[in-house]
Amino acid sequence: MAPPRSTDISPLSKVVARADAVADGVESPDTIATGFTSLDRMLGGGLRRGDLIVLGGDVGSGKSAFALAVGIRAAQSGFRVTYLSGEMSADRLYERALAIEGRVRVDDLRQGVSNDIARASVGAAAVKMRDTFPQLDVLPRGVDALAERLEGAKRDLIVVDSLQCLAHGSRSTDEELADAVRRLKMLAIEQHVAIFTTAQLPHLTARDDRRPQLDDFGALGSVKHHADVVLALFREDMYDRRREIEGATELLVRKNRNGGTGYVDLYFYAQWMRFEDMLDPER
Repeated sequence: MAPPRSTDISPLSKVVARADAVADGVESPDTIATGFTSLDRMLGGGLRRGDLIVLGGDVGSGKSAFALAVGIRAAQSGFRVTYLSGEMSADRLYERALAIEGRVRVDDLRQGVSNDIARASVGAAAVKMRDTFPQLDVLPRGVDALAERLEGAKRDLIVVDSLQCLAHGSRSTDEELADAVRRLKMLAIEQHVAIFTTAQLPHLTARDDRRPQLDDFGALGSVKHHADVVLALFREDMYDRRREIEGATELLVRKNRNGGTGYVDLYFYAQWMRFEDMLDPER
């Protein structure tokens, strides 16, 4: 005699039900939209809970600005976001967020916005973000301290800026970075959150093609093996100022555990530290 069937819904049935619901237009509960439509499309709707996403690029390429933009846009879509910086205070982060959303220079915010149009833009951005804003804080040193900070907090997306600042010690060794990557991945699974971290790639200028590759992330190959999504920023105008390519940016998807790879065209407004999707810009 066959054993009686369980009345509980199996994990397999849950996956099928979720796929059916998404096909019917219901947003997946595991997916967190970045707000950059072309990237979300390439990633099957956006970032996923339980995933580790690593964004790398050269010094000054805009990694922090892009990571903050993802945090802001995800929060505006109703997701609970925490942005942790190892390089800026919360006040500086608020300044940068207002500059990004208000389309004004950070220096103008510090010195006082005198232009009426810019002042109105900043005011509108502040109102827009008042109730839908990421939690901004200073990044603690070490994954243990990060896990302790997040304990009991109900978050959907954690943005860590940067991997090097998170690692222990005054100098982040490859062993420390590799350990941090592995533990961030486990933390994403345990907390059922998406963790998005930036990574510094300062050795790209020694070759002709400066587009970051997976092996450039170092950390003993830990990023290459443990991250679910690996992104890289490439701005050609950083290296060749003779051509009229100012602002043109490639966001390279170097690894996507659950889908294809490729690139997304972005435009970088350096004066505002703001990225826009070239195919589907935010109005």
